[in-house]
Amino acid sequence: MADSYTGAVQVGGPMHVRRLPGLTIAKLAVGPMDNNAYLLRCTQTDEGLLIDAANEPERLRELVRLDGPPVSAILTTHRHADHWQALAETVTDADAAVYAGEDDADELPVAVDERLQHGDIITVGDATLEIIGLRGHTPGSIAVLYRDPEGVPHLFTGDSLFPGGVGKTTSPEDFASLMDDVESRIFAELPDETWFYPGHGNDSTLGAERPHLAEWRERGW
Repeated sequence: MADSYTGAVQVGGPMHVRRLPGLTIAKLAVGPMDNNAYLLRCTQTDEGLLIDAANEPERLRELVRLDGPPVSAILTTHRHADHWQALAETVTDADAAVYAGEDDADELPVAVDERLQHGDIITVGDATLEIIGLRGHTPGSIAVLYRDPEGVPHLFTGDSLFPGGVGKTTSPEDFASLMDDVESRIFAELPDETWFYPGHGNDSTLGAERPHLAEWRERGW
C-alpha cells in the first residue's frame, strides 16, 4: 500500500512499491554503488518507464515487468557510468526506447531516441512527466517530475539532489550552476510536500531540505 512505502531499499533486498491512483512507482537498489532504479507505470494503460538501468540486469528484468508488460522506454538521468551499467542489456530485453538529457546523450553506451531538455514533457500512458534540467553534476543531468492530480508531486532527481545536499561537482562554477538550478527550478517552483527520489540512498521531501539551502551554498558542496 502507498502508506507503507518508505523508499529505504537495500541492495539484494526487495523493491518498495508505492501505488498512486494514476501511477505505480517501484524502487529497487542495485549494484556495488547502491544505485536506485525506478519503475513508473501508468495504472490506466499499463505503459511503463524505467529510470536508470543502473546495474544487475537480471533484477531489472523483474522490475520492468512489475504489474504489466516490459517498459516501453528507459530514461537515464545523467552520463555517469554507474547509472547505465545495465542499460544496453535492459533495452534489448524490453525492446525499449532510450531517453536522456541532450548534453549527456552522446556519453551513453547505446543510441538515444529522445534527447530531452529542460521544460520538455514526456508521457507514460495517461501520466504526464515534466523534464527539469539541473546543470552541474553533469552538463545534461535531468530530473523527472510527476504532478499527481490527486496528491503531492513526485520528483526523481538522479544525482543532482539528495537528502542533505546537492550532487557532487568538480568546480565552484559547476556547484553554483547546480545550486542555482536546484533553487530556481525545484525549490522555488514546488511545495514542501514534494517527495523526491534520488539516484542513491533514501528519499526525502523538499520541506525537510528547504531550511538548509543557504547552509549548502555557504559550505560549497
